[in-house]
Parts: sequence; structure tokens; C-alpha cells
Amino acid sequence: MSSSRAHETVGADLDETDRLLLARLGADGRASYAEIGLQVNLSATAVRRRIDRLRARGVVRGFTVVLDPSVLGWQTEAFVEVYCRERTAPEEILASLRQFPEVVAAWTVTGDPDALVHLRAVDMRHLEAVIERIRREPGVQRSRSSVVLSQLIG
Repeated sequence: MSSSRAHETVGADLDETDRLLLARLGADGRASYAEIGLQVNLSATAVRRRIDRLRARGVVRGFTVVLDPSVLGWQTEAFVEVYCRERTAPEEILASLRQFPEVVAAWTVTGDPDALVHLRAVDMRHLEAVIERIRREPGVQRSRSSVVLSQLIG
């Protein structure tokens, strides 16, 4: 079964309670099972069982902290196209990029670059250091960067 078909199947198997639970969990990943249960009309035990099932099915892949870069003083922003050596798997790119707290998001893309990386840094010196560290990662051949001047939408 193709990956997109698998995702369609999983999405079709979610009931309204699962969707509500996921929405609440997405809004506050630190909410207790009891708090979520009050919002979706389930006991804490039932919420835990459902979340465990969703994790086992791969619907919930993990829990993470989302940092606000501006609070950290990371006002400098760039998008970096990363070009990798042949046969560098997306998992390898992900493993390399996960070690950088400055990486806000990253995607594999079509076209010449293998990945597009969104970075935030304190200043240009910090940004340059991060880009240089990324370029030294195994599998990375070169990069091309665009520094954000101002945000128009979003």
C-alpha cells in the first residue's frame, strides 16, 4: 500500500471523538488526560487508551516542545536550500538537522535541492555559523541561502 493510501486509510478510521481528542492534544500537548477528557466527554483512562491506540497506529508520532524564536531573541531568519551527495536518504538529512535548535522547519523538496531548511538565529554571525555547521554535516555537498528581510504574510 502506498504511503498516501496508508494515510487515507488511517484518516478514514478516525471517529469524531478521535478527531476532537487530536485537536485538543494538538492545542496543548501538555494537557492531562483528565483535562482532555473533560473537553471530549471521556474519562482520563479512556483518553489514555485512545491516545495509546493512536500512537500505536502512527497517527500520533511523538510529543515535542515548540519554541518561540522571538522570545529567544532569534530575530534573523533564512531559508537554506541543502544539496546532498548522491544516495543521501531523507532520514539521514533529518538526523543531521535535528541536532540544530535553530532549525524551525525542514522539508524534502522537488527540483535541484534535496531539502529546504527554515532557520532562525540571533544575528548574521550566528546564522552564518549554523549554516557552516550544516554544510559540514555528512552527506551535505553544498547549500544556498536566502535571508528574510521582512514578513509579508503569516
